[in-house]
Amino acid sequence: MAAPSRRMEDSVDAIDNPLADPLGFLGDLLARVRKAGADSADAMLGESQSLSIERRLGKPEGLERSESRDLTLRALVGHRQAVVSATEFSSSSIDALVERAVAMARIAPEDPYCGLAEPGQLIRAVVDLETAADDEPSAETLDERAAKAEDAARAMPGVTNSEGAQASWGRSRSYLAASNGFSGSVAHSRHSVSVSVLAGEGTAMERDDDYAIAIRSADLRDPADIGRTAASRAVRRLNPRKIATTRVPVIFEPRTAVSLVGHLASAINGASVARGSSFLKDKRGQAIFAPEISIIDDPLRKRGLRSRPFDGEGLPTKMCSLVDGGVLTTFVLDLATARQLKMEPTGSATRGGSGLPSPSTSNLHLAAGIKTPEQLIREIGTGLYVTDLIGMGVSIVTGDYSRGAAGFWIENGELAYPVSEITIAGTLPEIFAGLEAANDLVFRWGTDSPTVRLPVMTVAGR
Repeated sequence: MAAPSRRMEDSVDAIDNPLADPLGFLGDLLARVRKAGADSADAMLGESQSLSIERRLGKPEGLERSESRDLTLRALVGHRQAVVSATEFSSSSIDALVERAVAMARIAPEDPYCGLAEPGQLIRAVVDLETAADDEPSAETLDERAAKAEDAARAMPGVTNSEGAQASWGRSRSYLAASNGFSGSVAHSRHSVSVSVLAGEGTAMERDDDYAIAIRSADLRDPADIGRTAASRAVRRLNPRKIATTRVPVIFEPRTAVSLVGHLASAINGASVARGSSFLKDKRGQAIFAPEISIIDDPLRKRGLRSRPFDGEGLPTKMCSLVDGGVLTTFVLDLATARQLKMEPTGSATRGGSGLPSPSTSNLHLAAGIKTPEQLIREIGTGLYVTDLIGMGVSIVTGDYSRGAAGFWIENGELAYPVSEITIAGTLPEIFAGLEAANDLVFRWGTDSPTVRLPVMTVAGR
């Protein structure tokens, strides 16, 4: 995995066109920054292309294509580090980039936890996770997908207007190299379709949407099905009722349940834990969910939307049960947070823009339970089924939870009528402890969940 060692001063072509030999370009850049005074360094080169079509009310409304490339360089001098970035790759720009990175690192505050991975920590063999496909669609194909989605949605009785449909494609590749000997690259591609429509008239209108995303076009949901789902969601929300404030069981459908999994991910992020700003900072090794609950981060799932064979610091990734049998087993750690917490890194570093590495989950999901969603609904008799969440009244520091919501009131174990303008409240420790998962897990997004049920929450209405 060693980076090439050609001298940059002999590589003018590589500077002007880094994508001709990306890892060679990064190897030369690292040699230059070490020569300028850095003790160690790493660099990332990214390039991307995207194409997007928008339609509204049966007519094309927008076409956008973009291509970009950017470079991020991190220089370390002792326990000081600095990150600089560039989008221009002339020889003079690279000279200035190197000079600025080293100069900034020398005056940066000391960070005892910064530093590259040890060579023995680096990934040794990269597996193909099928995260990219060479199936770039034409603008006409994307337009057809958007048209199918919106036409199917508008054809449903009760739909009266459209906010539009969009079909997109994108492909990116990131190249990473470091002075500890690591070099590698990973590519991702995306096909997506989304549509949003309105039902009803005047002040009684309701909106809803649906979208799908896949690495390969062959795996993308039928655009017409996406349109029909968006339309049915909007129509079923018509004529919502108000409800009185009460405490009842609450069920989250999958697209709202994923937010609860996301709150856990935020609370066990190594950066929050190291700062002492998470209500779970002292809960590792303790039961925080019921024994039937497991939450898994799997960066090695083939064709996963966030799959990656190595992380943003060159460490191998691995499947990790963050919650196993209800017990919080670990935090999500990059090298710096692992050092600060005196733990082993979990291969969770990510890189983006001009920032430092930071810990983040990949393909995160709550494992499926045994009961069907219909069983969860039927068993509670009366309660709330949440289909939409509004606002961000959630504190990772204290665990307090309060969000606006909409959905359906449950009576006699069935969805009875739509409700809106309500607030659901509780605490994340209570929510986690009482959570029960259904068996309808489907991998749709980067964070996924089946339907979940909570034994009781405060539901504030009129």
